[in-house]
Amino acid sequence: MRIAVVGTSGSGKTTLAGRLARALDLPQIELDAINHQPGWVALNETDRPEFARRVEAAIVQAAWVLAGNYSSVRDRVWERATHVVWLDYPRHVVMRRVIWRSFVRAVDRKELWPGTGNRETFSMWLRRDHPIRWSWNTYHRRKREYAARLEEPRFAHLARSRLTEPKQADLLVEELKRVWTGG
Repeated sequence: MRIAVVGTSGSGKTTLAGRLARALDLPQIELDAINHQPGWVALNETDRPEFARRVEAAIVQAAWVLAGNYSSVRDRVWERATHVVWLDYPRHVVMRRVIWRSFVRAVDRKELWPGTGNRETFSMWLRRDHPIRWSWNTYHRRKREYAARLEEPRFAHLARSRLTEPKQADLLVEELKRVWTGG
């Protein structure tokens, strides 16, 4: 089983991917952890071939749960995946989550990805690419993109789950656990 968890920034991709990885005892791949280098250098922007190489190295595993949306590697991830889970939550749910996550990160100042030294600060909220602004600005575009992509014939092999409210996540975890364990 190779599960790609997608959705707009702040929808809970990494959290759900972590739950699935633990429930299914599979490795978790976080594309943000691959992308964000020390000093907030975005490998996807500064060295796209290296980013793609690292993602490819991660997804060659027999089974995994992946969280992320990077368009430069999305086709390859989806081609390799067996399942896609789309977190298509209402905008107010996403915004509440992304604001709360950003607030907690700015207060606790924990390193976001081990070894990078990257920590969130309140001053980052003013940046155009901050997840709060990014999520707000890309929300409707992402909805259209995922709806269209999931209809593409080349992705017909994917088992698809579209979650429209957070309580559906618990059911999905249990369902995939039954499928994976055969019970």
